[in-house]
Amino acid sequence: MDLTVELRAFVATAKTGSFTAAADQLGISNRLTSKYVAELEHRLGVRLLQRTTRKVGLTPAGENLLARAPALLDELDDILVEVSEGSRGFTGAIRISAPVTFGEEYVAAMLGRFAAQNPGLTIDLRLDDGFVDLAGDGIDVAFRIGLSQMLSLKTRKLGEICTIAVASPDYIANRGAPKRPDDLADHDCILDTNRRIPRRWSFFRNGDEHIAEVQGRFQINSARAAADLAISGLGICYAPRFAVEKAVRAGKLVRVLEDFDGAVTPVSAVYLEGRSLPRKVRALIDFALEDIARSDLL
Repeated sequence: MDLTVELRAFVATAKTGSFTAAADQLGISNRLTSKYVAELEHRLGVRLLQRTTRKVGLTPAGENLLARAPALLDELDDILVEVSEGSRGFTGAIRISAPVTFGEEYVAAMLGRFAAQNPGLTIDLRLDDGFVDLAGDGIDVAFRIGLSQMLSLKTRKLGEICTIAVASPDYIANRGAPKRPDDLADHDCILDTNRRIPRRWSFFRNGDEHIAEVQGRFQINSARAAADLAISGLGICYAPRFAVEKAVRAGKLVRVLEDFDGAVTPVSAVYLEGRSLPRKVRALIDFALEDIARSDLL
């Protein structure tokens, strides 16, 4: 049996913790996946996995192999793509993580543009507002908003996301528009609990920071849902521009406090430290960097 086939079966099983899940990922049967891993163990003369009735765990030897095998397989894939005559772009799969609203409003379309240039690629996009475990979930690259403090991750800044305050024309007609951040204390504000301090909104002018302490009846962990509530006239929301720009262009929302700049947050690509980054993942990050620079949503 081909060693690379055995290694791919082992890596998929180790990452998913299940022969069944690994078989689904590889597109082969559960029986074959188990057989390939057993053949690899026989070839190496060491047990790599601890099998139980509920899940599969790694032995010390398995942990050592898992730390190295994915990079070797990625490098092999890259070499084959690079030297293959007539190759029309990258092949294989890329598994990506992104925050929900950012993923829906920007990342999915960006990946569509990247995939159009690489018809041999399979894109697996996972949307989650939490910081997923890249190693445990088999994520190749994650797009994240804000700063990452994890030493196990490498970070490449792709751009910045501006935050703006918006409200519906009806709300402004009924309640008036705030002139200064302090005026927000007299308004209904829609709180996005994904923000680190939802009730504190920061604005900047001439290098000075102006902090508004806000209150509101609605608290929600989605910038898109906050924008929908604002469109309904239920208050002012403070959201990333990508989440509200389409509604602003359509006249459903209008920007308030335009004399002040909102908070600016970095958006980055993060990936695991200590591994050789596959060429297809590097190419995706480079593409995202250029695409974000051209975007009119951020």
